[in-house]
Amino acid sequence: MAADDGITRRAVLGTIAASAVTAVALTAGQSFGWLAPLNLFAPRVQRLGPQALPVNVTAKAAGVVMAAGADDWRLTVANGASIRRLTLADLHGIPAAAGTLPIACVEGWSTTADWGGVRMSDLLRLVGAPTDASIRIASLQQRGPYRVTTMGPEFAQDPTTLVALRLNGEPLDLDHGYPARVIAPGRPGVLQTKWLSSIEVLA
Repeated sequence: MAADDGITRRAVLGTIAASAVTAVALTAGQSFGWLAPLNLFAPRVQRLGPQALPVNVTAKAAGVVMAAGADDWRLTVANGASIRRLTLADLHGIPAAAGTLPIACVEGWSTTADWGGVRMSDLLRLVGAPTDASIRIASLQQRGPYRVTTMGPEFAQDPTTLVALRLNGEPLDLDHGYPARVIAPGRPGVLQTKWLSSIEVLA
């Protein structure tokens, strides 16, 4: 192919490829720790945030600081007329579960962390929920498209789905959902509800 002002098709394609590789390298640090020093343009930096985990919405931005830290906080678990209102101490009294699970954000970053808490299925068993039921999960947030979400039984009954109370060996930071949040495998971060208020079994 003839050159046009010294620029060949091969050179143009090479420039495009090099630009793409550079863009990936300068954002991949949000997902891969060994590339973190190159993470110049990604919206979040891996390990940068409380408890070494990024935050997309803080407790202050969500308007939950007072409610999440209140002494009278309760997690309501309901199945029709069967209702349990659990304190943080009640949750810690339920047999503990733990797992190393990923969390991925729609902004593009993902990372893996060690979570501890109680199995969602154990909480649902307290109110006699059928194993094929979906659930509705609500946050203390008063606004936002993901303040209330639903979860199918394939997630609710998965033994690795947790109502998390701890992150990387410490109590949840307020910005990560204290006093309790959802962590379920295979669900995007916006559905991993923080600052839990209630869990309701759907008929």
